[in-house]
Amino acid sequence: MAAISASSSHLFHPCISPSRPSSRIIISMATKRKVNKYDDSWAKKWYGAGIFYEGSEEVSFDVVKNLEKKKVLSGVEKAGLLSKAEQLGITLSSIEELGLFSKAEKLGLLSLLDRVAGSSPSALASIALPLLVAALATVVIIPDDSTALVVAQALIAAALAAGAAGLFLGSVVLGGLQESE
Repeated sequence: MAAISASSSHLFHPCISPSRPSSRIIISMATKRKVNKYDDSWAKKWYGAGIFYEGSEEVSFDVVKNLEKKKVLSGVEKAGLLSKAEQLGITLSSIEELGLFSKAEKLGLLSLLDRVAGSSPSALASIALPLLVAALATVVIIPDDSTALVVAQALIAAALAAGAAGLFLGSVVLGGLQESE
């Protein structure tokens, strides 16, 4: 038996050898904060789940406090980003003249920003992938028969790719802001 194990030991990789304990790391893809929730509208029926269902813990997140802790405004000041923006012609008075803040309020962008700040960064990154695939599919599916189709193909693909890039970068920024200390 010793001859068999000695001769067959070269067949196993050192990390997965039967004689050594495994040193592999198992990474879980599940969310960290799973909880059982009580369903208020539950009624006993012949189908469906029970009175409890699996959900995730609601995490409150305050963007302003986290920006304050990370001293983002001090970093903006030290980097000189405000003076560079002023050199490019972007000032608070020009933003005021354009009415960007009132337009953002009318479109509900502030409430959208609040909802996105409380969501999972992985969910934002997960939405980015189908948008990127749709951008690639647009290039492949729309024919190049005329100039109008090529322009439409380019505009649609660029919009989808820009949305995917924005969601992915937003997920990275949001993940950095939501990091626990």
